Amino acid sequence: MQDMPGFWGKIARAFGAGCSDAAEMVDGIIVGLGNPGAKYARTRHNVGFMVLDALARDVSADWITAGKSRTCLVEIAGYRALLVEPLTYMNSSGEVLPAILDKYRRGTRDVVVLLDDLNLPLGRIRVRERGSAGGHHGLESILDMLDTDEVIRVRLGIGEEQMPREKADFVLADFPAEKQAELDNMIAEAGDAVRTILKDGVSQTMAIFNGSVTRSRP
Repeated sequence: MQDMPGFWGKIARAFGAGCSDAAEMVDGIIVGLGNPGAKYARTRHNVGFMVLDALARDVSADWITAGKSRTCLVEIAGYRALLVEPLTYMNSSGEVLPAILDKYRRGTRDVVVLLDDLNLPLGRIRVRERGSAGGHHGLESILDMLDTDEVIRVRLGIGEEQMPREKADFVLADFPAEKQAELDNMIAEAGDAVRTILKDGVSQTMAIFNGSVTRSRP
């Protein structure tokens, strides 16, 4: 990722270089998109939150809620990352990011956004390093606030063959119970993609993860 890759970030943390507070040095900012509150917790629109919750559980890390975001410091694949869940509701997701990037001395290319995508079938993920919001208001808010379209994003498929005309009701509905296995596999796949982005970069991640519904996992 940009400016200071993981290896040099570790050196800087060890010697306290490059940041006034070494405890606040991170290699990446991983942002999951969703809506706060139990009402939305299992909805299709919240799959970005679900991936971050799984990453935090994997390393038994604790969340901290402060201001307009919920954050968690984790070590993923040997890299230190900040998980961020905006609590501003989807359409204002970008509001929290400028202050977070300033605090942790990171740039826009150190941000990875995980979001739902109606145009991808359930189970498929797609990694991109730049581009438009594609009609997703949460990503649109982030691109507007950061004033760039060069933000890495991991799109998570929530589409189905038969979808209602009214898409707002669809994305704000819970995943059906019979889709739980596919959802769990996609969440695990997206977590693997985040690990690969941190470890090997976005180009390598795109080569590995784009194009297939699921990979064989160990």
